[in-house]
Amino acid sequence: MKQLVDCHVHLAALDDGANGCFVSRKLLRSPLLKFLFWKHGFDVRDPARTNAKYVADLVGELRASQHVAKAVLLGMDAVYDSAGRRDDADTHFLVANDYVLATARAHPELLAGVSINPQRRDAVDEVHRCADAGAVLVKVLPNSQRFNPGEKRYVPFYRALAERKLPLLSHVGFEMALIGVDQSVGEPQRLRVPLDEGVTVIAAHACSFGFLVYEKYLPAMAELVERYPNFYSDISATTLPNRMSMLWKLRKHPQIQQRLLFGTDYPLSVFHCACWGRVSISALRELMRTKNRFDRQVRVCEHLGLKFGSVGDLLAARR
Repeated sequence: MKQLVDCHVHLAALDDGANGCFVSRKLLRSPLLKFLFWKHGFDVRDPARTNAKYVADLVGELRASQHVAKAVLLGMDAVYDSAGRRDDADTHFLVANDYVLATARAHPELLAGVSINPQRRDAVDEVHRCADAGAVLVKVLPNSQRFNPGEKRYVPFYRALAERKLPLLSHVGFEMALIGVDQSVGEPQRLRVPLDEGVTVIAAHACSFGFLVYEKYLPAMAELVERYPNFYSDISATTLPNRMSMLWKLRKHPQIQQRLLFGTDYPLSVFHCACWGRVSISALRELMRTKNRFDRQVRVCEHLGLKFGSVGDLLAARR
């Protein structure tokens, strides 16, 4: 029986004139987006068809999974200036909360993970609006959204999240997929402020720094696990070559594994190279035959002996 919920699945959309989404020309020219458009057969000249195909491909792969039943669909808020006004000139990727909520309502396999930049002047109101509309968590990417999650001025925002029992999923480490400005705000230590306010915090990518074998955040991760019962981390993107060394290191930390949650970082690829030389030939052949990204993420971690839970258990506890 499929039971897992993937807590880290991205919704992406081109501006169709009505969905409130946006992708800058600069980002569209990036190698990653060019590859994803080629791989999935997307056409930037046909936003409506491309947006529909993205969702259809996602739902189809999710339904075909042997292990994963649902996925939290993540939005992406804009950049905001010091006065809390949206900065369209510096916003390169925007997936509107209403689009996330509508897409999740249309598909029983999908849950709404909205994005709210605490820098925006209506951040607290947006927390309550999205919670009332059915959001299950809030995603932020400080490196690209240009804010420091450790600043005390965001305490009202964090208290609103705690009040509505909405987990905060925050990017950790170096940001490479999108355009990052201040990479230092991806440090997990900066998440102490929301943790101190009682927010359930999920640090993305197993707190991997994102530079091959250099995993400088592991001690901080261990300390946060020990100090805060409301701290978790997902395993999204950890099979990527620049992050997979964190999987190897976490095998030696069973206490941290108790706080790991399943995630993929869809639509990014899931690699099996983390298992090379560490599992049997038959296991490696099985991974090579597994094309479903959700299932491959599960099996790579299982073959490495890495334990993880499901965000579905956290969400059930909110009720």
